[in-house]
Amino acid sequence: MMATLSEERVRELWQRYKQAGDQDARERLILAYAPLVKYVAGRMVSGLPAHIEEADLISYGLLGLIGAVERFDPSRDIKFETYAVSRIKGSIIDELRALDWVPRSVRSKAREIERVCVKLEHDLQRVPTDHEISAALGVTLEEFHRTLTQIANTSIVALDELWEISGSDGDTASLIETLEDPKSHDPSRMLDLSEMKAQLARAIDALPDREKVVIALYYYESLTLREIGEVLGVTESRVSQLHTKAVLRLKGRLRDEISPPSRG
Repeated sequence: MMATLSEERVRELWQRYKQAGDQDARERLILAYAPLVKYVAGRMVSGLPAHIEEADLISYGLLGLIGAVERFDPSRDIKFETYAVSRIKGSIIDELRALDWVPRSVRSKAREIERVCVKLEHDLQRVPTDHEISAALGVTLEEFHRTLTQIANTSIVALDELWEISGSDGDTASLIETLEDPKSHDPSRMLDLSEMKAQLARAIDALPDREKVVIALYYYESLTLREIGEVLGVTESRVSQLHTKAVLRLKGRLRDEISPPSRG
């Protein structure tokens, strides 16, 4: 996912830039990893409204790549590509948020679905069905599915989206920023990371089988929604609904574990 350079050449460029501040090496690294930006933008644009162009996402993502190159520490046991993809996505999301193009009503609906899913799971002690969720929302099943499609088409719903840190005055963090430096010996940070991974694993494990498959194929196998539809034998639109519903469930569960609601 980068311009063709040998590993030895890449290591040399990182050394020249990080140790000697060589700006030519910095520019060469940015060019070498530029294909990452196109890859990320191409995956994100498919779920956005038609007036959002891939070229705009690429320009937003390039800022994230530049920041990633400048901030990356080659001595850490993290692949640059993994670190950069998170930064690129974060930069694109920040720019889209600044445009304020997602209607408040859509944000409100997404949060309401999250809350209803969490409440039903507590009440029923199992994953609620679509019929149960739509009934709790006070809408028909068809209206619920239309809402999922609307959320998927007008907002970025992804597991690697930047998250607000509770009680931090709007500060955000991404999962990549929680990865521990293997040379660090801070036990409290290691415990926090371990618990976050455990919470996410529990939340994914509790998903219905089909939603679990969508999450695995999309985030771990890098299949497109259309390709996942072919695997499952359903339409791309249905896969989009499943993905949106799965992510809203996961975000609702994780928020609930971090800040459990009062239960009277």
